[in-house]
Amino acid sequence: MSAQDKAANTGDKIKGKAKEAVGKVTGNEEMEAEGKADQAKSDAKQAGEKIKDVFKD
Repeated sequence: MSAQDKAANTGDKIKGKAKEAVGKVTGNEEMEAEGKADQAKSDAKQAGEKIKDVFKD
């Protein structure tokens, strides 16, 4: 996984956590769910990149 991809995925995860936290504080369940979905998407991207790295060698 390139450092750029890793940084982008980490940034997406942080944004998701922030969105989830804002949703919890404001009582906005939709925003909270979006934040959790963003985090899951970031985790999936990271897993995909790691799999690519395994087969790259």
